[in-house]
Amino acid sequence: MEYIDYYNTLGVKKGASQSDIKKAYRKLARKYHPDVNPNDSEAERKFKQINEANEVLGNAENRKKYDEYGKDWQHADEIEKARKAQQQQRDYQTQYSGGFGEQDFSDFFESMFGGRSTTDFSGGRQIKFRGQDFNAELKLKLNDVYNTHKRTLTVNGKNIRITIPAGIENGQTIKIKGHGGLGRNGGPKGDLYITFSIENNTAFKRNGDNLYATIDLDLYTAILGGEIMVNTFDGKAKLKVKPETQNGTKVKLKSKGFPIYKREGQFGDLFITYKVKTPTNLSAKEKELYKELASLKATK
Repeated sequence: MEYIDYYNTLGVKKGASQSDIKKAYRKLARKYHPDVNPNDSEAERKFKQINEANEVLGNAENRKKYDEYGKDWQHADEIEKARKAQQQQRDYQTQYSGGFGEQDFSDFFESMFGGRSTTDFSGGRQIKFRGQDFNAELKLKLNDVYNTHKRTLTVNGKNIRITIPAGIENGQTIKIKGHGGLGRNGGPKGDLYITFSIENNTAFKRNGDNLYATIDLDLYTAILGGEIMVNTFDGKAKLKVKPETQNGTKVKLKSKGFPIYKREGQFGDLFITYKVKTPTNLSAKEKELYKELASLKATK
């Protein structure tokens, strides 16, 4: 694997705090997000690099491994295991033969990652290395994730059938176990991490499991009250309007929001805001009636 300077990718110094790394990531993610840069392949490439860097540096444990082992950080646990085994062998040979032998640890490390040998000298076994994790981005529309469905992805030339749960959120990442890179010396495969980029192609605003919408309400219904039909995400609903409803009034339609992730049959709420519309193009008779109403109001 080629060494990538993740600190440089995020534009921070090696000693940066986790808070600074988080701020840098958010700033760059907003700048290069596909929604902000549609059909821009360079911005998409940088967005993927930024996310990869954040997966490493944004996690304290991963960052520690990266700082110590660089491009081999994903094999840190195996390296530590090999280091301990090497020390045990060194202690053993020092005790019984007065020296370590022909190979020191630097050569031993090189043998694991330079292609010469992968033998665990403490037991004569080959060290098994887990395969590299893969990261992919899946672009969907908001109405694509209203229902649970299956989709086929092609990763490294291989088709993978996955289930996309209803209610998954923009930026959420799921793990597909065992669909990453091949292991070495019989080691397990890595995993595939899929990050969802969800474009809202609807008239609703989504916030978690709840949906929000603004609808026009004619002045007469706002004053007198009545019933109206409103759009929900999956159809229409009848809504009662109270007399003398004010502009900006909010009402809640329970369980008419978005599906709750991995809680089958449960939904958030839909919040409707009324925007009272003032009538235009009034006839002479209508104007006269409004004047009459105004005079009645003034005499109260």
